[in-house]
Amino acid sequence: MSRTIEYGNLMHRAMRGLIQEVLEDVDEHGLPGAHHFFITFDTNHPEAALADWLKQRYPDEMTVVMQHWYDNLEVSDEGFGITLNFGDAPENLYVPYDAIKTFVDPSVEFGLRFETQEKDDEDGDDDEDGDDDAKPNADIVSLDSFRKH
Repeated sequence: MSRTIEYGNLMHRAMRGLIQEVLEDVDEHGLPGAHHFFITFDTNHPEAALADWLKQRYPDEMTVVMQHWYDNLEVSDEGFGITLNFGDAPENLYVPYDAIKTFVDPSVEFGLRFETQEKDDEDGDDDEDGDDDAKPNADIVSLDSFRKH
């Protein structure tokens, strides 16, 4: 059986490490200047934690904005916890890095997108025809929808 370098998985791990490093800096020093984040995550991830009413309203994914008001930012190696204001209702969230679908900072036109990836079968079946279809892709998000006009 031949071994391959899993570039897609390595890129995803590096990109999630970048998000962790950015959030650790924000936790220590606050958001600098006009920086703010749009973070879209999978609400079905088994380790994501959000209020029941938010889960009902966003059964598959939700995008949160970290900008003017946030509290209780706690960054770990696996994810981050934060309190955000939804209307006049502060809610605690926990977002594992593996649940993040996009991370965008429109103030500097920076974005990351994590493609949906299917895990290989646990019994060791490899894609023997050489297709790359099952491998994850690391892409940059199009920022057109976030640009100021």
